Amino acid sequence: MTETGAIANLFRLDGRVALVTGAGGAFGRAIAGGFAEAGARLFLTDLNAGRLEETATQVRAAGGTCATWVGDTGSSADVDAVFAHLDEAFGRIDILVNNAGGNPMQGRPEAFPLDVWEAVLRTNLTGYFLFARAAGTRMIAQGDGGSVVNVSSIASASSLGRGNLAYGASKSGVNQLTRELAVEWAHHRIRVNAIQPCQFLNEGWRTSVADPSKSALVARVLSGIPMGRMGEPREIVGPVLFLVSDAASMVTGVLLPVDGGNLALNPTGSLPVPD
Repeated sequence: MTETGAIANLFRLDGRVALVTGAGGAFGRAIAGGFAEAGARLFLTDLNAGRLEETATQVRAAGGTCATWVGDTGSSADVDAVFAHLDEAFGRIDILVNNAGGNPMQGRPEAFPLDVWEAVLRTNLTGYFLFARAAGTRMIAQGDGGSVVNVSSIASASSLGRGNLAYGASKSGVNQLTRELAVEWAHHRIRVNAIQPCQFLNEGWRTSVADPSKSALVARVLSGIPMGRMGEPREIVGPVLFLVSDAASMVTGVLLPVDGGNLALNPTGSLPVPD
């Protein structure tokens, strides 16, 4: 038997500083709220100043502590600025969640624009590397470990088609970045993991669900999720909180699907008919 509250305390983040990128989006906002509730102090960044401030306001209204900085995660200069302000605000970092990303879908591969390809990889992969490098450097100097969680996608494991070429390639890169960093930094007690979400009800997917002209696309997406629905942003918090917390102290280099069973379903498989 464990001491009363010992299991619950494994998920607490009291005294830790967590940096969340893409904090103005659905995942970033949900993760920031969950971390604040678990006791972390937050540094939040996003390219969209308005949405970033909305997230910060919600965190502070709930009693959380946070600082913010607007920046482009794919820009080395902006990443440097984020960490300069984080150092000033908190003087340390214990947790990094690489969440910022973009997916401007662009038709077939033979006509895929080079500028879009480069922009997607810069944000979705190079940006993750830049933030991980800066966070890892500080965690190593601090000497007491840390945790990084990269937001990947089911698109990293199999092709979605529909113009997701650059997005899928970038997320596959995120998976290997996760493995490489997990191995390289394990002796520093820095754990590096990733999650692979399916389609979640962010602003874009909520719009598609409400649009009758997108009904065929929505039906196709749902046919690949055995649980029969898209995720809600709040459902991403538990998996990420687990990975950054002491509950996952022996977990590193893992790609955790948060996908309602999508990656378990073979493309030729069929879902059972409900009773």
